[in-house]
Amino acid sequence: MSLKNTIDFLAHLRKFNGLSSLGAGSGAGDASPLTETTDFGDNPGQLRMLSFIPEGLSQRIPLVVVLHGCTQTATGYDVGAGWSTLAERYGFALLMPEQTRANNPNLCFNWFVPDDIRRGHGEAGSIRQMVEHLARTHQIDRARIFVTGLSAGGAMTAAMLATYPDVFAGGAVIAGLPYGVAGTVRQALKEMRHASPHSAHQLGDLVRQASSHRGPWPKLSVWHGSADRTVDSGNADALVRQWLDLHGLPEAPMAQRKIDGFPHRIWWNSSGETAVESYTITDMAHGTPLGRANDEHFGVAGAYLLETGISSSFHIAEFFGLTAQVHQPKSVRQPAARPDRAAAAAAAEPKAGQSKPRAAAGARRTQEPPRDRRRGFDVNAVITRALTAAGLMK
Repeated sequence: MSLKNTIDFLAHLRKFNGLSSLGAGSGAGDASPLTETTDFGDNPGQLRMLSFIPEGLSQRIPLVVVLHGCTQTATGYDVGAGWSTLAERYGFALLMPEQTRANNPNLCFNWFVPDDIRRGHGEAGSIRQMVEHLARTHQIDRARIFVTGLSAGGAMTAAMLATYPDVFAGGAVIAGLPYGVAGTVRQALKEMRHASPHSAHQLGDLVRQASSHRGPWPKLSVWHGSADRTVDSGNADALVRQWLDLHGLPEAPMAQRKIDGFPHRIWWNSSGETAVESYTITDMAHGTPLGRANDEHFGVAGAYLLETGISSSFHIAEFFGLTAQVHQPKSVRQPAARPDRAAAAAAAEPKAGQSKPRAAAGARRTQEPPRDRRRGFDVNAVITRALTAAGLMK
């Protein structure tokens, strides 16, 4: 495909599929409360820092770092995935680093560039500086700092957990890849199409080599669509195996059930706390799953933001332990109380000799997905091929 044809095709595709509906210049930022901070450190990765701190929060504020996907902006992904709405509702701080075109023309975080995923260097170092700046200026609870992201942001999430396991208590990767499986663009594209054949221990060693940390390790939630043609869903299994090895857990899940109609696997540690979990979103293409939770809808559908009947953002916030208490203005209706998770967990009793997970505040409701759930047009697979052919990726 020639460069001219590539540009013409992408321009047509953008108009056809609303690719810019949640991107820069679309007005999406008007609906997002994110504000930019320019002086937070020497910024070795040359990223932008955007954040949101809801009013009226007391000391020891939890923090969630959210990393957007390729072609997206921080404000666009905030509106699309509903993170600032959740931060306002449940009372936690939000940090949304943003990639620049000078670093990557497609606005992907450079999860495949060794200098950008090394502790104290590049983009990983910039994100760490942003976290530290917020921790110092807003009295962040350092025991409750979490990170999540989509696609390239998901792969960078894995990088942040690997390089700074002493900083993050947990993470959630959506349509991402394991840490350390690629060091070049060629390797990245290969891993995206075909998941790493490395053993669980080999994958775990990639993380152990990223820092001097030897545990305890952050907990991890993994989300992936079964119809993802951009990042092979086998990467979700590889990522799970990488973190099961770190936690010293068996590959067989300790419990399996359905949440909002989708398969959910769980592994817990000796204390009964969930250490690793995974969601397979049946028939979903590449993107962040959106839906309702507690009779509320979080997010706005758009490019890589897919209506599926389950809100990944809400369930990730719940996995981080942030949804037990509502923090919101009195004028905003509080979500209805949910049944205790212990009732739902009763259907997933562990085998003999295994400890039971402790019931957490609030249970995720289990129901069949709506019949009109859309698979979503897998536009990113086309864009990846086009940008690679055009030589526009770093």
